[in-house]
Amino acid sequence: MFEVSESINGQPWRWRYPGGDSLERDLTDQLLLSRGVEEADLPRERDPRIRDFLPDPSVFADMDKAAARIADAIAAGEKIAVFGDYDVDGATSAALLTHLFRRLGTEPMIYIPDRLMEGYGPSGAALVKLKEEGADLAITVDCGAQAFDALDEAAAAGLEVIICDHHQCASKLPTAHSVINPNRLDESEEGAAHGHLAAVGMAFLLGVALLRELRKRGRFVNGTPEPKIIDLLDLVALGTVADVAKLRTLNRAFVTQGLKVMANERNIGMAALARAASLNGAPKCRDLGFALGPRINAGGRVGKSDLGVRLLTTSDPSEAEAIAAELDRLNEERRAIETAVTEAAMEQAEAQRDAPVIVTSGPGWHPGVVGIVASRIKERFHRPALVIAEEEDGTGKGSGRSINGVDLGAAILAAKDDGLLVAGGGHAMAAGVTVAPGGIAGLRDYLATRIADDVEAALGNRALLLDAMLAPGGVAGALCDKIEQAGPFGAGWPAPRVAVGPVRLHNVSVVGNGHVRMIALGDDQRRFKAIAFRAEDTPLGQALLAARGDSHFWLAGVIKRDDWTGGDAAEMHVEDAAYA
Repeated sequence: MFEVSESINGQPWRWRYPGGDSLERDLTDQLLLSRGVEEADLPRERDPRIRDFLPDPSVFADMDKAAARIADAIAAGEKIAVFGDYDVDGATSAALLTHLFRRLGTEPMIYIPDRLMEGYGPSGAALVKLKEEGADLAITVDCGAQAFDALDEAAAAGLEVIICDHHQCASKLPTAHSVINPNRLDESEEGAAHGHLAAVGMAFLLGVALLRELRKRGRFVNGTPEPKIIDLLDLVALGTVADVAKLRTLNRAFVTQGLKVMANERNIGMAALARAASLNGAPKCRDLGFALGPRINAGGRVGKSDLGVRLLTTSDPSEAEAIAAELDRLNEERRAIETAVTEAAMEQAEAQRDAPVIVTSGPGWHPGVVGIVASRIKERFHRPALVIAEEEDGTGKGSGRSINGVDLGAAILAAKDDGLLVAGGGHAMAAGVTVAPGGIAGLRDYLATRIADDVEAALGNRALLLDAMLAPGGVAGALCDKIEQAGPFGAGWPAPRVAVGPVRLHNVSVVGNGHVRMIALGDDQRRFKAIAFRAEDTPLGQALLAARGDSHFWLAGVIKRDDWTGGDAAEMHVEDAAYA
């Protein structure tokens, strides 16, 4: 039986499916089962539809209460404000509610805070300003779960607030009319089962509950059309993928059906952004995370924080094209800033490569890219990473990313409760912090102690999981199409990984930003293109670059259609290798 006990990356290779690379099962079913699907659940998982996974919104605490309050506001002609975060999840959540309210005949106010000037989440000043400008009801999306002081100020000013969030909550909830959050500690068991939803998914469920409430009140009789909220699934798909929410159950249905809506180009802003990103053909899940999401994020990171929501809510094609072009330009600027910060942070990370958590910091680092840099460090060293930008007064604002099995959000909340943070919060895989001057070293020590056991357990269980073994001639576009039937793939629903070999490597070279490119040739004389992204300075990259033509390897990674070559050609994205 094929087995690698220690690869070039120093890890064993194991079969993801208990039966190994089984030829007795349909490949799609095998992939679904290996991702945790029960046998009886295969029919609905083969074609995930919203109706098969959507829960009754009433299972979530405060959902019906919030829907009734919004229905009252619409009926009374009250002014509603939508307060969103500056990332993609916040922008899509705010855009979804905006489109829904417009279809219900009310134009909401929209407020997106400036990342640099205001920071994350609602401030008291911003909420009071909304009240002064005429808002009767505010709905926060993708923020608010930890905004205790700000919501107290809003209440004192007479502004009612509904929180629609998904970030981890404390035992005490903020002062608000309603707090909709599947991660409330007092949430029902059925509601808590949806704790992996992005905020835009919760906003969609709030929209479903609102339409049901209005239906009960007779809003859609006598020819009054009911808005089709299903048409807004493109926004849900984009926010879900960009926020790296686990693509399981309802999220998987959101993305599957949302991609179909997106292909129809109902949202002119999203269509303009796809053109700016040079995307051709029907969008794929990967496009949301690597092309559209980063461009919308660029507005909040290095530009104007409201550009994303303006793009996603405009009805003017000319405005859509202009904003899309600006976001594309800002994304290029973001990349340059990110490269500089990554280089500096990686130097610090090398000295902490064996620590339970890697914490890097530097003065002048742009706070808009620290989350991306944390992801790069996490990928390189396979452990949680926190990257902090130090301001002139010594205050640090940072972002962290975690690995499977280590709840970084809970550790950050604990650090906040123990007085090590000015502010902080997040969820299991990502979190944000504000650290007082001189507090970074203490935070590093605290986190290292708190999560050391979890990190050790996660790394101890680390193995490269394989779904299939192929001869070089098996790397083909037709197989890629078959694999895609078990998608969409993303966080929590990994793209199928295959082992291919034995192969000899030719024309190995470095291209782009440290990528290692090669041609793999099998003993059957079949060849395919392969690339290991950002691998130049890693053990994997060094081994590939040192390979001679007579050295034989097994390559492990994912295969994709080779759109450049065309036909039935496919290429491999290499994640690991082993000597054959």
